[in-house]
Amino acid sequence: MSVPLRSGMPVYPGDPEVVIEAALTVAGAGVNVLGVHMGSQSGTHVDAPRHIDDGLPALDEVPLERFAGAVVVIDAREFGARAAIGAEVFAGRVAAGQIVLICTGWSRFWGTDEYLAHPFLSVRAARYLVDAGIRTVGIDALSVDPTPAHDIPAHLALCRAHAVIAENLTNLAEVLAAQEAGDTVEASLFPLHIPGADGAPVRAVARIHPAARVRA
Repeated sequence: MSVPLRSGMPVYPGDPEVVIEAALTVAGAGVNVLGVHMGSQSGTHVDAPRHIDDGLPALDEVPLERFAGAVVVIDAREFGARAAIGAEVFAGRVAAGQIVLICTGWSRFWGTDEYLAHPFLSVRAARYLVDAGIRTVGIDALSVDPTPAHDIPAHLALCRAHAVIAENLTNLAEVLAAQEAGDTVEASLFPLHIPGADGAPVRAVARIHPAARVRA
């Protein structure tokens, strides 16, 4: 569920550009080593609560249980450009402790200007998730708030509840299809171990457990 990390890849406006290039080569040094320069919010990544407040937990202070577990995928593909995803989309569909992944379908615009016009979580939806006991939320878009944003109410609601947020996920439609077929899904969103970090890239993976099929 992760986008590949490449030089010049899309980043949130104003974030450090991603540069990945050879630092050492077999020809010159006997080994290949890449030099990697990027921001903590590059590519598919998770935000720690500290992303929005120095007094909130950093990435290494968040329980590891936040980054792996049972998944529910919410179909939000009906929402268009810059539309707010309302709380009603989640009502009765989520349970405390689940990883909630929001499928907007917007990952199809990755690498284009239209990617910036993604749907986003309304503050009421973010608060609904917090009140429902959700502490891990992911979306296949650049942010859970609008881009660009004058304020970030969804981030604030989630991070103040010590939730983590995964952004720039991809291929959620496939995970949603498996869920709709009756399969169960688990996800792994483990970030790089960077002490004191506001966030870090992840290799996001969904593990699908096929349901027993009844043969005719």
